[in-house]
Amino acid sequence: MLNKIKNICVFSSSSDYLDEIYYKDAKEIGKLIGQNGYNIVYGGSTLGMMWACASEVKNNGGKIYGVMPKRLVDMGCRTDNCDEFYMADGMRDRKQKMDEISDAVIALAGGFGTLEEFAEMFVQKQLGYNKKAIVLLNTNGFYDNLIDFFNKIVDDKFANNFTRNLIYVASTPKEAIEYINNYKEPESAPSKHEIYSR
Repeated sequence: MLNKIKNICVFSSSSDYLDEIYYKDAKEIGKLIGQNGYNIVYGGSTLGMMWACASEVKNNGGKIYGVMPKRLVDMGCRTDNCDEFYMADGMRDRKQKMDEISDAVIALAGGFGTLEEFAEMFVQKQLGYNKKAIVLLNTNGFYDNLIDFFNKIVDDKFANNFTRNLIYVASTPKEAIEYINNYKEPESAPSKHEIYSR
């Protein structure tokens, strides 16, 4: 199946206190998203890596779609720079909307929110609810321990071996975008055998 990706959902940190290397990669992936004709779906704020990435998408010709829960809007976290902005009732509604309007996922370095959002998309693909390209951008080895844990889950038979191929770990923004550019959606959802057999 041909690559029909247009909108890339990016999960990342909202912290303004990180090492510069994380913002550098966030800006670079945003630049590449825009330059390659994609738009970004993200959390809708001007904070941390989230805005470092989204602003570069816009600066390089892409559109930015923000999705934020009402509680954070009321706290004044929203940016007015989005081409489209969606206010969700809560975090679950936010994730649903981000999933609905995106065609691929890239998780940059992030905290517990990023991990939760990424994990949900991973499980949805594992069970056949989506066929999206899902990328972990492993800036500065940030996800090394998580990748080791994922391997342990499979090695200890808590998940099937086929799950190893459901996500792609990229070392650089360029590698992440090349994977997205060349991604071919699976023709069918995983079978019961693929999900549960050993």
